[in-house]
Amino acid sequence: MNPWIEAARPRTLPLALSCILMGCFLAASKGNFSWSVAALSILTTILLQVLSNFANDYGDAVNGKDTDLREGPRRAVHSGHIPASAMLKAIILFSVLALVSGISLLTIALRNASANVFWVFLGIGIACIIAAITYTAGKRPYGYVGLGDLSVLIFFGWVGVLGSSYLHTHVWDWSLLLPATSCGLFAVGVLNINNIRDIESDRATGKNSIPVRLGREKAIRYHWCILLIGMLCVLIYTIQNFSGYTSLFFLLSFPLFIKNGLAVSRLQKASELDPYLKQMALSTLLFVILFGLGIIL
Repeated sequence: MNPWIEAARPRTLPLALSCILMGCFLAASKGNFSWSVAALSILTTILLQVLSNFANDYGDAVNGKDTDLREGPRRAVHSGHIPASAMLKAIILFSVLALVSGISLLTIALRNASANVFWVFLGIGIACIIAAITYTAGKRPYGYVGLGDLSVLIFFGWVGVLGSSYLHTHVWDWSLLLPATSCGLFAVGVLNINNIRDIESDRATGKNSIPVRLGREKAIRYHWCILLIGMLCVLIYTIQNFSGYTSLFFLLSFPLFIKNGLAVSRLQKASELDPYLKQMALSTLLFVILFGLGIIL
């Protein structure tokens, strides 16, 4: 089981859960929260994240993007620990599981909503599955042309936060775009560190991530922009919806983002950068928890 657990990349799960928890906290602050909706949202997100990780492992291997130059964690298909055919079957299985879990979620959350709303959310769910697979798999993976950052912002930020909040409240609140953007940008930050770490191997294999396109120095500036805009968005939202000093709890997480930016600016070796992917993911989760506690207390 160890190769499968490694291929699932458990350390990415806190980041995937952050946007769902953010949506749940925002809904709870409005007096609308359902444990069943929250549980199914979390389950669906975990299935989608594992699906994405399996597809990434498979896609990079079959497309020749995993080579011995890559300095990140070993990949199961490329290393031969999991056959490509077995990984493909796992991708199909988790696609089905994510779809079943997502439909169950929508059936419970939208039982009193119109049929049109159900079909819209089902379409979004199918788009999530397709995006998870086609990031590096398929004939034209969008991750290889530098569109991964936009996808992460959309699905780990706007869709995750606004969608999960709506499933609780059945109310569309555009002001939530601000904390949703913060959540999404911090997720983009994790991807950017990953791409800066792999910049040399990605360039050699023709994987044109944002850091490959910008170069290392500009990619570091881009990272600072991601962090600072993410912090600014949630500050603006809090000022607009100030409900007491507890709503400022999230500020305690900001030094961790600054520490991350400084590390990315300073460290050169891939092995030194790698721990800061986990640090960024856990910092994002802590930020969401502090933000959530601050708005519901």
